[in-house]
Amino acid sequence: MIKFGIVGTNWITERFLDAVKDLEDFTLSAVYSRTEEKAETFAAKFGAEHTFTSLEEMAKSDVVDAVYIASPNSLHSEQSILMMNHGKHVLCEKPLASNTKETEAMIEAAKENNVLLMEAMKSTLSPNFKLLQDNLSKIGKVRRYHANFSKYSSRYDAYREGTVLNAFNPEFSNGSLMDLGVYCIYPMVVLFGEPEDIKASGIVLDSGVDGGGSLIAQYEGMEGILTHSKIQNSYIHSEIQGEEGSIIIEGGISSFNDMKVVYRDGSSEVISAELDHHEMYYETEEFIRLIKEGETMSSINSFENSISTAKILEAARKQIGVVYPADKN
Repeated sequence: MIKFGIVGTNWITERFLDAVKDLEDFTLSAVYSRTEEKAETFAAKFGAEHTFTSLEEMAKSDVVDAVYIASPNSLHSEQSILMMNHGKHVLCEKPLASNTKETEAMIEAAKENNVLLMEAMKSTLSPNFKLLQDNLSKIGKVRRYHANFSKYSSRYDAYREGTVLNAFNPEFSNGSLMDLGVYCIYPMVVLFGEPEDIKASGIVLDSGVDGGGSLIAQYEGMEGILTHSKIQNSYIHSEIQGEEGSIIIEGGISSFNDMKVVYRDGSSEVISAELDHHEMYYETEEFIRLIKEGETMSSINSFENSISTAKILEAARKQIGVVYPADKN
């Protein structure tokens, strides 16, 4: 049984705990919050025995084997390194860090402490992503990867009324590219590797983060076209286009559900399966398996893929003019 601590008592943590409640070898042991009241309330709701208001005390504690970190992006690196320096395994929400420098520091800490660090990119560890990989050859030579994740943020109404919440605050290394665009980038890197070049454009809001944008990734004989936004909705499916057909991802690039191959002759076949669990179940299942087997890196959500994704995110931000306080450290 792996004893988990959680850092971040927000909606994503609640979704995570709901997704993994039936996962064998997972037990929620501890909750961290800056306030004791919030920690105790959250712990009582999800059955955790221990609470902490000090990250260092949690890191030093023997009631925790591994930590799920779902704090703001700007805190990921510092908190993860603290935990790993005390021998804790870390499952850290995407994006892994604010920039490439922080990402590399996290990976170095994992290696130095011989612990597991894994980016919690749920989509690439979904059974349906494996089905996509298994069926990719059916469409022949791939010529275009088109990924779209554009969803009007529930925090944008407040922004339009003059209140800048965390989702649109550069202090927390947020914005459309980091929060939604990463779902387009990471699977592309897993499938096709790091691109030769990228060109990015975006809509920079007055707060200093991007509200939305697009990115072209150039590969030899292929291109990736990525669109993302937190300030409007899109209903366009993602698609991988090959010379013999296309794979249409109707369920969204963040899940890879509802996929089908459409061949040049117009025929089609469904290649996705109904999942028994939420996608976050499978990423945690992989994380626990790796711990039990003594592994310190996922072969899918690997260090190489996380660094490549961080490089793309950082290069794209520079091109559109988004700079975080974390970039100045």
